[in-house]
Amino acid sequence: MQDSFDLTTLIFLALAVFVIWRLRSVLGQKTGTERSPFKPVDRNRNPASPARAEGDNVVRLPGADRPQPQPDSAPAAIAEARDWRGIAEPGSAVAHGLEAVVQVEPNFDPRAFVEGAKGAYEAIVIAFAKGDRKTLRSLLSKEVCEGFEREITARESRQETVETTFVSLDKAEIVAVDVRNRVAQVTVRFLSHLITATRSPDGKVIDGNAEAVAEVPDVWTFARTLGSRDPNWQLVATEAGA
Repeated sequence: MQDSFDLTTLIFLALAVFVIWRLRSVLGQKTGTERSPFKPVDRNRNPASPARAEGDNVVRLPGADRPQPQPDSAPAAIAEARDWRGIAEPGSAVAHGLEAVVQVEPNFDPRAFVEGAKGAYEAIVIAFAKGDRKTLRSLLSKEVCEGFEREITARESRQETVETTFVSLDKAEIVAVDVRNRVAQVTVRFLSHLITATRSPDGKVIDGNAEAVAEVPDVWTFARTLGSRDPNWQLVATEAGA
């Protein structure tokens, strides 16, 4: 009976050793270099359109997910990234400002930035006309948003409504770039054509023209802390353009 028990015990021990060996050979051992099984999703990013997501109104820093160049191709990549033709004149203040941005974030693409700024411009103008505070809060700095919301509240108290239709956005050009303490401010001059009218509670047009296209120049400044995880730029200043 004792021999039978010992033999059974030995058989189970041998099976246990075999199972443990098989598990280690299949699963391996942790080395500390494994990739995390979870990758956070950027809720503001549309993989098909990194500059501006459909239904999303952000100015996104382009190139955030672009792979870094290998050392042997680095000089060519930098030369391409710093080709400012069509964006800034060589040696100009804007060109120097863009260089300062690229020094901190080599993947910054000013052309893609302009496209994103155009999308944000249209989104902000439409959101302001509709009184869409939620959209504005995601796009504007606290100070600018408070100013927009005060105007919306005053308009609502008078029971006025605004109708705005984009006809075209004809121009968007970077006119100034400033980097201080890793905070970049990029100023863009826009030229758009809109149909816009403000109506009184009884439906009468009291400002603008519901049937005429108006040319609207604007100068807006967007800001972002370079090197931060947040890829979005916020509107920090507005003024009427000449």
